[in-house]
Amino acid sequence: MSDRIVSIVDDVAGRRIDCPVYEPTHGAPALDIRKIQGGIGMWTYDPGFTSTASCSSAITYIDGDKGELLHRGYTIEDLTEKSNYLEVCYLLLNGELPSAQEFNQYEALIKNHTMVHENIRDFMTGFRYDAHPMAILSATVAALASFYHDSLDVTNAEHRTITAHRLIAKMPTLAAMCYRLHRGQPFMYPKNNLGYVENFLHMMFAVPAEDYKPSPTAVKALETMLILHADHEQNASTSTVRLAGSSGANPFASIAAGIACLWGPAHGGANEAVMNMLDSIAASGESIESTIARAKDKNDPFRLMGFGHRVYKNFDPRARCIEKVCHDLLDELGGDQPLFQLARELEQKTLADEYFQERKLYPNVDFYSGIILRALDIPMNMFTVMFAMARTVGWVAQWQEMHEDPEFRIGRPRQLYTGPARRPYP
Repeated sequence: MSDRIVSIVDDVAGRRIDCPVYEPTHGAPALDIRKIQGGIGMWTYDPGFTSTASCSSAITYIDGDKGELLHRGYTIEDLTEKSNYLEVCYLLLNGELPSAQEFNQYEALIKNHTMVHENIRDFMTGFRYDAHPMAILSATVAALASFYHDSLDVTNAEHRTITAHRLIAKMPTLAAMCYRLHRGQPFMYPKNNLGYVENFLHMMFAVPAEDYKPSPTAVKALETMLILHADHEQNASTSTVRLAGSSGANPFASIAAGIACLWGPAHGGANEAVMNMLDSIAASGESIESTIARAKDKNDPFRLMGFGHRVYKNFDPRARCIEKVCHDLLDELGGDQPLFQLARELEQKTLADEYFQERKLYPNVDFYSGIILRALDIPMNMFTVMFAMARTVGWVAQWQEMHEDPEFRIGRPRQLYTGPARRPYP
């Protein structure tokens, strides 16, 4: 907090309140309005909390105007170039990058928790064969509390740490099980001699009858995608995890709440919308020129999915990180891939178009991640599951930080009541 004070005055009632100002490491200062109701008898009104800081956090910072994303002070460009996903997990949870020895110990610890209780298999097979994978995932993560109740004391730092490791380790196992169940294929056990991403691809696509070895290009593309989705400040699902956790709910229930929020198409469904758009363009036979003309036409409801971003007003820094690995993966596939050729043509022509340049409507991370997931033969109903797997570490890190915050308290937003006035019962 700085020495700066901002006074809020109610001229009609003749009341005033002095609000201290908090100065962040980066970004705009925050006005502490906690005493405003007692001082001038008013609440603030902020639908969607888009102008309200609900917490203080030292994990992730976004500058939408500059197109900047930092995790614990490190740029997302440096992390995707120089780190793997588990190193980023360690960073988000602990605040610093691991030494070589710390990483080896951490990786071994995560691998020790990749198995799930055998009864989870029975729990999962109780779902209909055509159940949506996100329904299965959110329910199963919540059900983990009934299997691992040895570490559910949220006031115990050791319990919180154990649960964090369990969630990061088991989420790929559960995600792959969701996929295998939907496909009617046998579940594959994790193999601890594989890296985090290789192990996930093994559990997704291996079969008992033969060996499976993923392409290094595919591993790199998926690892980059996981890093880019690891955390993204106080988005809807992260805020949901914090709000659920603020009641003292166990960590599995809190993360399950975040998964349910992510399932909403306005949050986790953007890369799925990109592929639906590309499929629609391909099916219609429409040219890219015609598609772009429709996107420019104010009277046409058609919109290009995967271009521009609500937070990033200039460019999405994650798109720059994922663009190359996306192109490398498509180059490796080669052959006759009409949908991917269409996507590349759309990318090139929009980047060269003055209309999109002036409005800063560049391809975002969802444009490239959707193409990568399709290229890896991951079905669209699994896209949001992949997002949840990547974001688990961010949810857990934010949940842990909340419980370590001395100002932590249960969430209780206020409202502006607009219903009927008090009236007699007839």
